[in-house]
Order: sequence, then C-alpha cells, then structure tokens
Amino acid sequence: MGRWEPNARERLVLAAVELFGEQGYDSTTVAQIAERAGLTKATFFRHFRDKREVLFAGQDVHSRLLADGVAAAPDAATPMAAVAAALDALTASFTPAQREFGPALRAVIAANSELRERAAFKRAGLVEALADALRRRNVPDPAAGLAAEVGVHAFYRAFESWTDPANARPFGELAREALGELHAAVTTLH
Repeated sequence: MGRWEPNARERLVLAAVELFGEQGYDSTTVAQIAERAGLTKATFFRHFRDKREVLFAGQDVHSRLLADGVAAAPDAATPMAAVAAALDALTASFTPAQREFGPALRAVIAANSELRERAAFKRAGLVEALADALRRRNVPDPAAGLAAEVGVHAFYRAFESWTDPANARPFGELAREALGELHAAVTTLH
C-alpha cells in the first residue's frame, strides 16, 4: 500500500498488533510499525503519541459514545436501561477488523505489565465517563458509579466473547446479555 492510501490509523493499529504478537511489545519500534503499515514514522506520530497509545487511542471516542448513548436514552429509562443504550452506542462502533485482531490485542496486553496498567486506566476512564453521564441524568451516587461499573464490566465480558473466533453473535447482543447477567447477579447480593 502506498503512503497516501486511506485508513492510516487502522493500518498502524493492525501493524502494531501483528508486530507485538510476533516479536513482543518491548522489541517492537515505532519505525517497524510504520514500515509494516506502509507509512512513515512521521505519519505514526500524527496519529499516536507513542507505541503504547496505538492500542488505546480510541478511549476518548469510546467515552463519548457511552455518554451519548446515556443521553439518548428515553427520559423514563432506568439507570440500567440507560447503560444498555450506552453499550448499544459503543458496540455499534466496532468493526469486523477489530473483531479479527481482538484475540491478538488481548494477548499482547496480557503479556505486558505496562500495557495491563494502561488498560486498567482506560477501563477506569470508561467507568468515570459512564458514571458522569448517569449523574447528568440525576442518577445519584452510589447508584451511578455502580451502574457504570456493571456496564463497563459487561462491555469487557462481551468483547472477550465477541472476539472469540468460535462466536458469531453480534457484539451488541453479547453486551446486552452480559449486562443482564451481571444485573441479575447484583440483585442476588442482598
């Protein structure tokens, strides 16, 4: 592919995941990622601050999608119904390419403590974005925080299922199912 071709960001992510899987995160350089993607190192830095961020750059978009989903929920929606609407908005943004490289992405993150730490920060950021959106709907704490935690946990459970090559179900369906299971589990804790 030429340097001018579209989808540079996606090409960089795919190249990074491939290289991290082949030779490890620490052994992979930005120059190698850019070369594998058929792009320049300068192009890499127009899209990402560093090689770690190539795996987590969508966090702001994901946070916004969660907040927008909560805001779009009907006025009479319960907190969990608003969380379900947020999960619908977020999961609808995922592409078949993300599904394909999901297992490799999870393996790369699991194999590196720095990436696991960054993943935990991303997860906490998603919880906070979702909780803030619920608070704007006048959901009080601790209910807003708990609903957000449950929602983000459901998202990650669904992502793991969705990226399993043996699973052909839609991401949104898996997320709603996981949310229902977690909500049911929470109600048994009394």
